[in-house]
Amino acid sequence: MPTVLLLGAGSDMAVAIARRFAAAQYDIQLAGRQAAALRPLQQDLQIRYGITATVHSFDATAYDTHADFLAALPVTPDITVCAFGYLGDQEQAQHDWQEASRILHANFTGAVSVLNVIANVYEAKKAGMIVGISSVAGERGRQSNYIYGSAKAGFTAYLSGLRNRLFRSGVHVMSVQPGFVNTRMTQHLTLPPLLTAQPEQVARVVFKAVQRKKNVLFVKWPWRYIMLIIKLIPEPIFKKLKL
Repeated sequence: MPTVLLLGAGSDMAVAIARRFAAAQYDIQLAGRQAAALRPLQQDLQIRYGITATVHSFDATAYDTHADFLAALPVTPDITVCAFGYLGDQEQAQHDWQEASRILHANFTGAVSVLNVIANVYEAKKAGMIVGISSVAGERGRQSNYIYGSAKAGFTAYLSGLRNRLFRSGVHVMSVQPGFVNTRMTQHLTLPPLLTAQPEQVARVVFKAVQRKKNVLFVKWPWRYIMLIIKLIPEPIFKKLKL
């Protein structure tokens, strides 16, 4: 039975993805900072779907622990989904380095650290798949969220390079651009319904894209064209916009 590792398993998207893969009879490894909080989900997955689910303590910013974390897993996962992230407060981050640092490390440095370890293991095995949840915010920096967006831009570029590197090893890397998603992280925002996905929708399309080994996935297709238009706006005009 194949195994999926969820990094940042407490997020709404990760929970929905875990349920979708468990329903297809994948074993699930749930990893997060608050491991105890993942126990109810672990039990529910096992009872509801009859699969093996395990819980593991994982801190994205504890870089020195990442190799030991992977080595301690009961089995090497076939698929790793990197789903952790931190939206943060843009205005606060402009004046408070601690907040800016949290945003950068949660969305970029921590992801690179742990995926470097996993990529090397997969490359040696010549098998495996990495799914990285990035963001359309990384497509072009905007005044409303450029610190978060810059971290996600770095993560998107990292995934692209990793995909290029691992292709000849038979390891696949998929980048996911969810767009707006109705989660606890965005509950304080007013989101346009037509461009906002539910976590269960993200899980469905991610599961299907994994089977098809897609390279880049936009959960809601209009985002691909919206971001293309935004990237084509000339800089002299773009810098005058309030985005």
